[in-house]
Amino acid sequence: MAGRSGPVRPSLTREQVLAAAAALVKQHGPGALTMRKLAAELGTAVTSIYWHVGNRESLLEALVERTVVELGAITPRGRTPAARVVSVARALRRRLLDHPHLIAMVHERGLTERMFQPAARALVDEVHAAGLRGAPAAEAVRAVLFQAVGFVLVERNRARSPVQRPGEQELWDIQGAGEGADDPALARALARGPQPDKLFTVSVRALVDGLLNTPPSTPPKASPRTSESTPPSAPPSTPPSAP
Repeated sequence: MAGRSGPVRPSLTREQVLAAAAALVKQHGPGALTMRKLAAELGTAVTSIYWHVGNRESLLEALVERTVVELGAITPRGRTPAARVVSVARALRRRLLDHPHLIAMVHERGLTERMFQPAARALVDEVHAAGLRGAPAAEAVRAVLFQAVGFVLVERNRARSPVQRPGEQELWDIQGAGEGADDPALARALARGPQPDKLFTVSVRALVDGLLNTPPSTPPKASPRTSESTPPSAPPSTPPSAP
């Protein structure tokens, strides 16, 4: 008797289930994650999902653990301690922006401090390499973490805010209210609104330069010096909340 024809579906793995669940949460939030929807996404039976990860609560716990591990894998980059500290801050900000729902789930389960611990340890290594020890080193590590998380909170708040009237363009219109009449270039720049990536890099570099007592990364034009370069990359107890 002839056997059944058709492609053989590869065996489903626990990691595939978790990856698909993380994608659903990232796109739609935890409320949209159901075992039936996850099974449909993977093209399998609901019983197969239960076999790999248990019930929905067990699935959420596994997702949280996965997020904690993934967020911790940040590798410092750069030639100097200051550059490497900046790279850690930039990578942390990018991951917080990319995984708002998963980060919120981690926070709800009281694992925020553990989630940030690997990034904190990477920062400790770099501030030690810069010569800081003791309380000044601890303050530097926390300042960088707070800067990264606080910046993301401001970004999310701006993104969720209603349209502002008047907006920055109207407020800094030098032909209107005259707010920037004495510095037209400044007024034009403020009227364009912020560029978050650039602004974060500028602010965290200034913070790190001050904390580590290093020369400014971008010196004044009047006295040019070789600036350090940081390769592009992408805390506190309260992480950015999901939108």
